[in-house]
Amino acid sequence: MLSPLVFAETESNMHVKITTNGTAASQAGPDHYFTGKVRIDSPFSGSGEARIGGATVSFEPGARTAWHTHPLGQTLIITFGRGWLQEEGEEILEMNPGDVIWIPAGIKHWHGASPENAMTHIAIAESLNGSPVTWMEKVTDEQYKK
Repeated sequence: MLSPLVFAETESNMHVKITTNGTAASQAGPDHYFTGKVRIDSPFSGSGEARIGGATVSFEPGARTAWHTHPLGQTLIITFGRGWLQEEGEEILEMNPGDVIWIPAGIKHWHGASPENAMTHIAIAESLNGSPVTWMEKVTDEQYKK
């Protein structure tokens, strides 16, 4: 049996806050930001002064993001499958379960599943001036297959 949850109290008399997403329905990745079938689950964001947010994102084989940047960088934690990531002007990199990827602020990139394998990652980014991402053009099939 699990122990009851204990809320930590800090010097400023604040308490730990748990938000339960429960069985919220998955969201489809919007067509203008993704190519292929993408599912977004358990999105989260900080409250108050916190700027962090993210979600678990699942990509079917061949699915991927559009090119984009993050004003304060992004962390990806690969939890399933095999994926690809490409920084503009660089070679495509392979991502596998257990990999933790840091993408620095302002780096134009895309990520998604490899052509033969699905891939799931946890994506975490901070917002600057209310936005964690700047979306750009879609990755073409020619760019993806290099």
